[in-house]
Amino acid sequence: MYNPRFEKETFKKEVKHNVKTLYRKTIEEATPQQLFQAVSYAVKEVIIDDWIATQNQFKKDDPKIVYYMSMEFLMGRALGNNLINMTAYKEVKAALDEMGIDLNAIEDEEPDPALGNGGLGRLAACFLDSLATLGYAAYGCGIRYRYGMFKQKIENGYQVETPDNWLKEGNPFELRREEYAKEVRFGGNIRVEYDDSTNRTKFVQENYESVLAIPYDMPIVGYGNHHVNTLRIWDAKAITDFQLDSFDRGDYHKAVEQENLAKTIVEVLYPNDNHYAGKELRLKQQYFFISASIQAAITKYKKTHDDIHKLPEKVIFQMNDTHPTVAVAELMRILLDEEELGWNEAWDITTKTCAYTNHTIMAEALEKWPIDLFSRLLPRVYQIIQEIDRRFLIQVRERYPGNEEKVRKMAILYNGQVRMAHLAIVAGFSVNGVARLHTEILKNQELRDFYEMMPQKFNNKTNGITQRRFLMHGNPLLADWVTEKIGTKDWITDLSLMSGLKKYADDSKALAEFMDIKYKNKVRLAEYIRKHNGIEVDPRSIFDVQVKRLHEYKRQLLNILHVMYLYNQIKEHPEMSFFPRTFIFGAKASAGYIRAKEIIKLINSVADIVNNDRSINGKLKVVFIEDYRVSNAEIIFAAADVSEQISTASKEASGTGNMKFMLNGAPTLGTMDGANVEIVEEVGMENAFIFGLSSEEVINYENNGGYHPQDIYNSDPDIRKVVDQLINGTYSNGDHEMYRDLYNSLLCPKDGSKADMYFILKDFRAYAEAQKKVEEAYKDKERWAKMALLNTACCGKFTSDRTIQEYVDDIWHLDKVTVEI
Repeated sequence: MYNPRFEKETFKKEVKHNVKTLYRKTIEEATPQQLFQAVSYAVKEVIIDDWIATQNQFKKDDPKIVYYMSMEFLMGRALGNNLINMTAYKEVKAALDEMGIDLNAIEDEEPDPALGNGGLGRLAACFLDSLATLGYAAYGCGIRYRYGMFKQKIENGYQVETPDNWLKEGNPFELRREEYAKEVRFGGNIRVEYDDSTNRTKFVQENYESVLAIPYDMPIVGYGNHHVNTLRIWDAKAITDFQLDSFDRGDYHKAVEQENLAKTIVEVLYPNDNHYAGKELRLKQQYFFISASIQAAITKYKKTHDDIHKLPEKVIFQMNDTHPTVAVAELMRILLDEEELGWNEAWDITTKTCAYTNHTIMAEALEKWPIDLFSRLLPRVYQIIQEIDRRFLIQVRERYPGNEEKVRKMAILYNGQVRMAHLAIVAGFSVNGVARLHTEILKNQELRDFYEMMPQKFNNKTNGITQRRFLMHGNPLLADWVTEKIGTKDWITDLSLMSGLKKYADDSKALAEFMDIKYKNKVRLAEYIRKHNGIEVDPRSIFDVQVKRLHEYKRQLLNILHVMYLYNQIKEHPEMSFFPRTFIFGAKASAGYIRAKEIIKLINSVADIVNNDRSINGKLKVVFIEDYRVSNAEIIFAAADVSEQISTASKEASGTGNMKFMLNGAPTLGTMDGANVEIVEEVGMENAFIFGLSSEEVINYENNGGYHPQDIYNSDPDIRKVVDQLINGTYSNGDHEMYRDLYNSLLCPKDGSKADMYFILKDFRAYAEAQKKVEEAYKDKERWAKMALLNTACCGKFTSDRTIQEYVDDIWHLDKVTVEI
């Protein structure tokens, strides 16, 4: 598909003009960063035309709009992705080649936007891509973090958090929209007054502090359709930048406190909430972007609509996990206090407009706020939640008379806490899980009481990923091969066509081509590792990869303990047959998550010992890739042989890394957890390596007090040796205490938690056996190639295009918009 608006000579002229006007330089004098900016502005010029056309079409069609509310959007670099979706990548590359500019090199000049961290944020990014590609009207709504979570450095094996100053050179693709600024208020008190003229009680917030929310818009380009949606991320600005009168009186702190409030709200993603100040800041962040987004959405609606009662016909607020749940009460506040509706009218609108996606069954992620903090920071919002809770509990007591246990389990306000997930379920008209197993666990375990009372709200939407970034951009060699083999590029917007590759599963020539592409991608990753880690890895070894957020339930600890076990085996039996393995990790641990950070240190300590032991002849290598993010993830997924998806069964809601590996031809080594269940259904059990306890078995153990890991430790000498190596100094230069907490977590926790609560030792032997099967399969080149190819061929279900269409059909009911240029 050719994009005529990227005519070569015109584009080259535009880039030269940008270099001249931005930097007073010629192309030859410009730095790579300056060239990146100049090219990006030339691309943005074309995007703006489509963006304007899309907005004009919205005005004409008046479509229903989904506002996707998320604390994070892990977007990845924009330049390459925009060029792909504008169907102009090859034209622009050719034009730049003629100018002596390497497109790949200048893409590397673009920092990853620090707007997200894990799967939740990347899913939001994939969803925005699919909404635009499918032609639906949408806004992503979030925060313009100045430093994101952090840039991860590994120093002496430890994670060190440093500021991720991604905006240092500016973001060429964003537009500042100060004309749409909104005021957001915190704290103060609520004065209640009665208005005789309207017979209404009015609630007036006084003595509050406030900030101005300034929107920055980033274009979300649909594939080949001129449709450009908007990611609107909010920056904070002091209402009064500097209070000179306070400064003149000597009250220096008062003079700058508004400025400091604005600055801290947008400073970092997920501030450490191990303390009160961190909790307060996190709640401020959530209310800040939610209030601004809902105010903006209602303002936009009222420009062209007179009846606020019809808001649900044109607006949907999708809450991505519990972080944005305050949207329920904020929408009620605006409808009650500003639109002056009665409670029943406002509640009817709210409960037809708000929908909730649950991403976890982990108790700590089902957000709860101390009532004293919440009521002080958001006094009017808290009053509204009190009333929602009061009315809801009347319904619970009517349904379950005399059953105060039900009341305790389902109350929104209980035991000094505001339970945000409960608020989302009570008010949302839709509650969805993100994989079939996850949704069933929600219905039958975690949210069972709500499901029994309101089953019509619950539904499943299995997650998906965009093939445009994770195949077309991340793995162009494979993308071109797929197009050649199935005879069409239509898979770019219809991933089900990948099934056309199945006919090549027994074609030895096609299999050899497929594995040659994999090898070239492994060489590319090996070069990245050499450059960034200083470690030489053999691209002919098995690349066994676990990249994802660092959390105990994801069991990176199981993986590295198994590496320690393999190392012991090789040392004790140097004559044993062993196919060379490279174990690749990548993960950030939250700054306050001490045990997760200890696991990172352990991985790096094991790597130091193993990688420098010449006696094992390079049979085993361990690599921890620093600062795992979207841009290096694309390189990693394309090169992986084995996809490690080894979470404790029942804990992973879905996973999307598993889908990216599958798309790129890496069989899954995993538990029957999250979307792994559905991946195995698509590709067949014979093309994956499944091990370990089932979710039912895990839940049964948990309901009965856990199990006794000491029994395994005492009866299995290999496991005992590995566990003992945590405290005998093997990997800590003789320090017996460095990994004592990890040792204790497996056998005898000091914090009152259950021993080995993520069943690492329980699943260890099954995992080791599955790893042996991986090795056996890999040695059979034709068998492995067939498995790898079939994973790619069977990935069609796991596109975010399919997921979004299901949201549209079952929840949002949006209208397609066709943008004409």
